[in-house]
Amino acid sequence: MSEKPEESGYWAANIRIVTWCLVIWATVSFGFGILLRPLLSGIPVGGTDLGFWFAQQGSILVFLALIFFYAWRMNRLDREFGVDEQ
Repeated sequence: MSEKPEESGYWAANIRIVTWCLVIWATVSFGFGILLRPLLSGIPVGGTDLGFWFAQQGSILVFLALIFFYAWRMNRLDREFGVDEQ
């Protein structure tokens, strides 16, 4: 079963968006919350340090922002390729 060029372009764009979202999510949750926590410990945010904030709240807020970004971007991509819900 061969795909049309439009379908492969759509899925390539979709995979690119998903990949970037996962990279951002991993960087914020694992990188800032765990690996870079000692470097961020001197920056105060809301009564605690920035590393702890990322580990407890920041990664969740970034994850929620990524969900909304993905939905918005996929709606735009669907319209570009003519597969949107009317």
